[in-house]
Amino acid sequence: MRPTTAPFDAPQHDNVFDFNALLHPGTVFAHPRDVVSDPQLTLSEKRAILASWASDASAIASCPALRAPEGLKAPVHIDEILDALRSLDEQGPRHPPGGKPMRRCSIERRAAA
Repeated sequence: MRPTTAPFDAPQHDNVFDFNALLHPGTVFAHPRDVVSDPQLTLSEKRAILASWASDASAIASCPALRAPEGLKAPVHIDEILDALRSLDEQGPRHPPGGKPMRRCSIERRAAA
């Protein structure tokens, strides 16, 4: 008869999910490029994290071009987040349903050009 639970001395696998990383990805990742380069995240998970960082809810009131999600040590510029999302768009399917996503740069970047 097979036991229904693994014995306590059985080897532990790395399938334990860190809920803190899910709720506060800023505690795990310091920059958008860290999110993009993480090999353990799926494309959808990377997009979700970056989209939450790009959200106005993460904006700093006195400087709306900067985002400071909870747990992040230093603020990140919105253009860096959008660049990371654009790089994920290139990794996605060749012909996604609904057409190719078009992300725009912030007004500040266009003014500087």
